[in-house]
Amino acid sequence: MDPGVCYIKPEFLVEVQKNAEIKLGEYPEKHDLEKKKKGKRRGQNKNRPAPYKMKRELQLCSSLVNGDDSSTCTYPKCIYLHDVKKYLEEKPKDIGESCYIYSQTGHCQYGLTCRYAENHLDEEKKNLGATEGVRKPFNPIDIELLTILRKRQYNLDRSKKLSRKWRRESSRDTLQTQYLIPERPAERKRIDFRNKLFLSPLTTVGNLPFRRICKEYGADVTCGEMACVVPLLNGAKQEWALTKRHPTEDLFGVQICGNKVNLVAGATQILTEKANVDFVDLNLGCPIDLIYKQGAGSALIRRQNVLEGIVRSCAAVLGDKPFTVKTRTGVYADKSVAHELVPKFEEWGASLVTIHGRSREQRYTKNADWKYIEECAKAAKEIPVIGNGDILSFEDYLEAREAAPHISGTMIGRGALIKPWLFQEIKEQRHMDPSATERFDMMKKFVNYGLEHWGSDTKGVENTRRFLLEWQSFLYRYVPYGLLEHPPQKINARPNTYRGRDDLETLLASNNCADWIKLSERLLGPVPDGFQFLPKHKANSYG
Repeated sequence: MDPGVCYIKPEFLVEVQKNAEIKLGEYPEKHDLEKKKKGKRRGQNKNRPAPYKMKRELQLCSSLVNGDDSSTCTYPKCIYLHDVKKYLEEKPKDIGESCYIYSQTGHCQYGLTCRYAENHLDEEKKNLGATEGVRKPFNPIDIELLTILRKRQYNLDRSKKLSRKWRRESSRDTLQTQYLIPERPAERKRIDFRNKLFLSPLTTVGNLPFRRICKEYGADVTCGEMACVVPLLNGAKQEWALTKRHPTEDLFGVQICGNKVNLVAGATQILTEKANVDFVDLNLGCPIDLIYKQGAGSALIRRQNVLEGIVRSCAAVLGDKPFTVKTRTGVYADKSVAHELVPKFEEWGASLVTIHGRSREQRYTKNADWKYIEECAKAAKEIPVIGNGDILSFEDYLEAREAAPHISGTMIGRGALIKPWLFQEIKEQRHMDPSATERFDMMKKFVNYGLEHWGSDTKGVENTRRFLLEWQSFLYRYVPYGLLEHPPQKINARPNTYRGRDDLETLLASNNCADWIKLSERLLGPVPDGFQFLPKHKANSYG
C-alpha cells in the first residue's frame, strides 16, 4: 500500500482519462494529470495577483458614514468621497439582510458603507442604533501608541540597557551577570502549559477569526501569527493587528521574528507593556528564504551567539511573563541540533520550548520525527517541551504521545487548518464526520467573525474573502471519514479522485481556485470585476 495515497471507498472513486475534458468542481484532482509533465508544484506562488484594493477616492469619508449631513470633515485635503448620494448610487448591492456587527453590538460603525446597511438604516438613510452604551469592538489597536512608535518617541531604555549589557558581557565571554540572569522557571508567573493542546502560530491563516473557530472546538492555547519586530517597532498597523486578542482566548501569546538582539528585545518590551498577551514566543522555525537570508527564523539556529543574547534579553525584559521558543530540529536534515539547544534555552531563561519535528531543509516534505522530539524532551530538566508535526487524527495524537512520552503537550498546525474540530476529536477520543452542510456552516461562522474583525464595508468584505480563500486551500484537503477505505487520513497523503456524497461535499473537496471563489460568493456575494486568487502555496491548488 502506497503510504502517500489516501484510499477512498470504491463507490466514491472516479476514473479520470488523460484526454477527458474535466469541468470545474467535478474532479478535485485535475492537476494530477499534468504533474508528470510539469513536475511537483512546490514553494510559494510569488507572482500571485495582488489583494483587492478599493480606490480611496471611491470610499466614503468616515465623517459621513452615519448619514448625518451636518457632520463635516476636519481634513482640508481629505481625498475620500464626500458626496453621499453619488456613493450610494455606485455602491455594490447589499450581500444580505442581517448585519452581524449590528446584531452583536447594537450599532454598526460602518453605517452607510456596510454591505448589510439596509439592516440598520432608516428611511432617511440614517444609521440606526445608539453610538453610546453599546459593546465596543474588542481589543482595538492603540492609534496613539502607533503614532509614538512612528515618531521614535517610545522609551526603550530598559531593553536597550539589557542589549548593551549583553553585547558588553558577551565580548568578554562572561555571561553570568546578575542583570542578565533571569529568574528560574519556577520563580516566573505560573502558567500550566502541561497537557494542553496548542494551536500553532500560522502565518496568514492563523488569523483571529480562525483562532476563534479553533477555541470553540477545544484548543487550549492560541498564538498570533508571526510578527516581524521591525514593523512592530515602526508602528505598522498591519503588524500590530496580529497582536489582537479575542476574549475567548484565555491563554494567548504573540510570536515574534527578528535577527538582532536590540530589535527583538525592544519589540518584546513594547509587547509586554502595551499588548494583552500571556507570553511571547520566538520563531526559530520559519524556513522561507526571505526570512532566512536576513538571519532570522530558522537561520538563528546557526547564529547561537545572537540567539543566546535574544533569549536572555527577552526573558529578562518580560519579567514574570513566560518567554517561549519554537524551533525546528535544525537547518539541515542530516544534522539535528535541537536536543543540544533545549538545555541551553532553559539555562538562558526560556519557560517553554516547542519542537517541530523537521529541519528547515525538509520543510514539510518528510514526516515529523517524534522519536527525535522525545530525545529533545529528555534533554530538558524543568521546562516543558511541546511536540509538533503531522497530527490529523486522535490516533496520530496517541501515536505521538506514545513515541514521545516525556513531552508536556502537543501543538497542531496544518491538522487544525484541514479539520479544526481535531481538538475536539482528541479530547473526546472519537472520530467526527461533519456533513458538508455542517462544514459550510463553520465557514459561514468564520465569515461572520471576519466581518467583525476586518469590517463589514467593501474593504472588510474583500479581506474576509481573501482569508477565507486562503483557508479553503487547506480545508479542501479533508476527506470525509465515511469515504475512507483505510481510515484515518494521513496528513501528507493525497486522495484518489473522488466524488462526495452530495454536490456540496464534492465542491468542498475541489482544489480549483475557481470553485473556492464560488463558495465565497455564496457567503459574501459576487466578487469584484477582475478578481483573481491564487493560494500562498503552489502545492495547495491549481489556477
